[in-house]
Amino acid sequence: MEIGIQGRMSVEVTEELTAARVGSGLLPVYATPSMIALMENTACQSVAPYLEDGQGTVGTLMNVKHLAATPVGMTVRCETELIEIDRRRLVFSVRAYDDCDCIGEGVHERFIIDNARFMEKAQVKLAKA
Repeated sequence: MEIGIQGRMSVEVTEELTAARVGSGLLPVYATPSMIALMENTACQSVAPYLEDGQGTVGTLMNVKHLAATPVGMTVRCETELIEIDRRRLVFSVRAYDDCDCIGEGVHERFIIDNARFMEKAQVKLAKA
């Protein structure tokens, strides 16, 4: 894995992705949580081919600005770039665009994990609860 890996994904804004539907606001425009999910998914998928068998990545930090509203029916395009690697820590530059504007930008951090070990730790919580 090397710095510079890029990812791209697009999604059409539907009612299901609006602030009114996901509970982050009252208006029928593209929701910030939906934009963040697109950014995370784009970053995650961009590095997936470079991981070893049994590895995955998990998001640990998202610092973004949602800059402009996008109405239902427009397409949102996300672009990510891996800008830093520190052992298991991956840092991405993330941006989202609709048909007119840059609607979001920021930094996203993910960690490379062993999927089985990660899930074992998560399941321990059930036993403790």
